[in-house]
Amino acid sequence: MTATPQQVRNMLRTYGKQLTSAKRLARFRRALRIAGVEDAVTISKEAKRRELVDKVTNEIMENLIIAGSQNPMVTEIMEQLELEFQERFMLEYPLDGDDVVVLRETAGAPDELDPQEKRMVLKRLWEITREKVDETML
Repeated sequence: MTATPQQVRNMLRTYGKQLTSAKRLARFRRALRIAGVEDAVTISKEAKRRELVDKVTNEIMENLIIAGSQNPMVTEIMEQLELEFQERFMLEYPLDGDDVVVLRETAGAPDELDPQEKRMVLKRLWEITREKVDETML
């Protein structure tokens, strides 16, 4: 079977997207560990529930918030974060493969947060997301 150049390009584009997503997930997990929001595991029912809430929170942060989804829950989370800090934030991954970048919207160009501010914003983002997940889980 012969593959056309277009099929090869599509395949390479798909692999490239998968690789980019895997890198984003790894960088974001690393950023969360630095911010001090790791999972705690115990055997009680409450601990199991907390673990599930944390897993769902991770998925929302990695797959919706950082990816820029317009999901209503994501919009609500970002609005609360921006209300608390009185600033608008943008989260993105640089093309060079570094950790997630947190930018503050300014009148001119977006301004990158310093490492301490970044940790504080990511930690609060985690907490808000976790609260929303905990409220909505049965």
